[in-house]
Amino acid sequence: MEKMSRVTTALSSNAISGRTMFCHLDAPANAISVCRDATQVVVAGRNIFKIYALEEEQFVEKLNLRVGRKPSLNFSCADVMWHQMEENLLATAATNGAVVTWNLGKPSRNKQDQLFTEHKRTVNKVCFHPTEGYMLLSGSQDGFMKCFDLRKKESVSTFSGQSESVRDVQFSMKDYFTFAASFENGNVQLWDIRRPDRYERMFTAHTGPVFCCDWHPDDRGWLATGGRDKMVKVWDMTTNRAKEIYCVQTIASVARVKWRPEKKFHLATCSMMVDHNIYVWDIRRPFIPFATFEEHKDVTTGIVWRHQHDPHFLLSGSKDSTLYQHMFKDATRPVDKANPEGLCFGLFGDLAFAAKESLISSDANRKPYPGGDRRYPIFFFKKPDPTEQFAHVSSALSVFETDLDSNRMDWFVKTAQLYLLSGKPFAELCDHNAKVAQELKRPQVSTTWTMLRIMFSDPANITAPGPNHNLSKLGCMPLMNSFSIKEMGSGIGTESRLERSKGESRQDNIHLEPGNSHFSNNEENEETEGSEGQAEYMFGDAELDDDDLYSMEHDNQAEEQEYTLPQEAFQLRHEIMDNPPAPEHLQQDKADSPHVSGNEAEVTCLTPTESFSLISISQPLYNPHLPASFFCPIVREMLSYYAEQGDVQMAVSVLIVLGERIRKEIDDLTQEHWYMSYIDLLQRFELWNVSNEVIKLSTCSAITCLNQASTTLHINCSNCKRPMSNKGWICDRCHQCASICAVCHHVVKGLFVWCQGCSHGGHLEHIMNWLKSNAHCPAGCGHQCEYT
Repeated sequence: MEKMSRVTTALSSNAISGRTMFCHLDAPANAISVCRDATQVVVAGRNIFKIYALEEEQFVEKLNLRVGRKPSLNFSCADVMWHQMEENLLATAATNGAVVTWNLGKPSRNKQDQLFTEHKRTVNKVCFHPTEGYMLLSGSQDGFMKCFDLRKKESVSTFSGQSESVRDVQFSMKDYFTFAASFENGNVQLWDIRRPDRYERMFTAHTGPVFCCDWHPDDRGWLATGGRDKMVKVWDMTTNRAKEIYCVQTIASVARVKWRPEKKFHLATCSMMVDHNIYVWDIRRPFIPFATFEEHKDVTTGIVWRHQHDPHFLLSGSKDSTLYQHMFKDATRPVDKANPEGLCFGLFGDLAFAAKESLISSDANRKPYPGGDRRYPIFFFKKPDPTEQFAHVSSALSVFETDLDSNRMDWFVKTAQLYLLSGKPFAELCDHNAKVAQELKRPQVSTTWTMLRIMFSDPANITAPGPNHNLSKLGCMPLMNSFSIKEMGSGIGTESRLERSKGESRQDNIHLEPGNSHFSNNEENEETEGSEGQAEYMFGDAELDDDDLYSMEHDNQAEEQEYTLPQEAFQLRHEIMDNPPAPEHLQQDKADSPHVSGNEAEVTCLTPTESFSLISISQPLYNPHLPASFFCPIVREMLSYYAEQGDVQMAVSVLIVLGERIRKEIDDLTQEHWYMSYIDLLQRFELWNVSNEVIKLSTCSAITCLNQASTTLHINCSNCKRPMSNKGWICDRCHQCASICAVCHHVVKGLFVWCQGCSHGGHLEHIMNWLKSNAHCPAGCGHQCEYT
């Protein structure tokens, strides 16, 4: 006792001393707590429960509370708390659901005092009242909180959060009757210990479990919470509704949060997994820690400031079986390693860049923004604030302005509204969309739609004369190799001659006139010797329309039907020459041929028996035999190009219009990405109807299901105010129908409207008529309802 009083006296003189030190534990620690006079610390875990003395140079083990040959689960602790008024009183939360108190003043080896086994599952947290020595609060995995009077053998109050497990409970430092509880469903509740039937206030603090909370030691209205969403939030509880005033973004789930003594804006955090460090944050700078302790090699499980009025010593326990005392002066400062540069885009496309003043040369030509509401200076310095404990770096800010008209998206909205994606033939859709793009001064997009119509339309169904419809406009259709009838006859000599002529003709078929850039694959159009397929045509240097081509094909088909097998295999039309001329005459100029002169050309139709692989002709632009799949690789590259340029509108529109023609060429994941990007843009511009049409017409199954998802509305029962289940309109608790109209008192079977404040509602028409002349709820609850 003399030693304790001596330390307490020293504390009053601000004489706490020590250094950064650590000691190895027998097992991983789950929680730690320090006594009021800051001379001892208790470490609790699944397999450890010891008290260490804090000396100048080291930790010294004073007491092992795990006694007996077979320690029970009461010694397996999830949390520990040292009373700040009674120096000999400890409380632990056992993993078997027991709450145990320990009296260090007992003369026996076993210091266990009282045992409470009212919780059915693991107890996550225990908390003593800051001023009452006999009041103990616990929060369990079973969703209940219990207040124990240590003068009795049982709990005096049970608080039901009507929610999932309780992760933390903390008595308010300034309000005698108030405590806060955090839950795994993301809610935080405030309770009055005098009213165990209902919480005073509840609000959703995090998107996910709230693992910890801590009241500010000086400001009675501030409550800090930490959760799985990697955020630490500070709430102002003095207002009618909990108001988030600060938010700190960490890199891992927050397991513990503790305010730093004597520093209003500082708090310490540690993570539940992944991150082993302890961070001290200045909540005014939420993205860079003010200080970092990096000593632990595994997850930190417990942190506590050594004294409630000393901000320089921090104690921590970890799963790496170590206990540390951290000196704040030894902490690393991440801000010293941070680059004082920043880059950000503005709403109108402006670019702001901040960097060290020494890196930016002074420029006398810097000018402020011209006119309008954008009158901020283009170059300015931040004035230093002496109250901030930050390292001040003089940074200069440069703003690069863009033209407002260059980033306007009017064309996107008009295109989305005017495009036709279905309901008309393919050719008409392409023509309409091309016209829309042309009117919006987007010539490349307009040309793309026109080319798609040309590629995938049936030539026989094209009515509008396109630029390439008449083949005569492109110049003459050249004959790859022109032959006279006599040359034809001479070519049907021996098989060896035929093969030689075939091989040489393949070399000659590559020749094209300069005006005609389309030609078909030579090998695809050749027919093998003895083939019974459709005969091809040979043309001279004459010009032919596609209509003439179709008529010739029709005549050929009629001739094939009337053909009868001749007596001879090859009908002798000409005299067979014993010494046929050399094949080199095939390369002579056509003007030298006695059978082709001027603009005249002889057209010869070969029957199937006479067809042989001598020549092939160039295909016309509108070839009915050219499959649509021939263009698919080009279209796929075109869609990827538009998507990479950021024009997902064009990519998605072409996907929908082409449909099955192109869908199999692009993988589903890419299509889904394009659709989601376009739908997101449409919804940003509030083009809901267009967005819905795109979802309905999409060829991607992952997108079409967006319109098939049900809409879930969470409402409260109008009778008992409890949340309704999704099973129907009958409340599970009061067994009353929740869809009763507050005006006519009948069950609503049509449109039902309700007030989110008081949960009363009724028929849409009845409620609208009521609120025209009344400001309060028709159910008589006194709530001021408003229909919007």
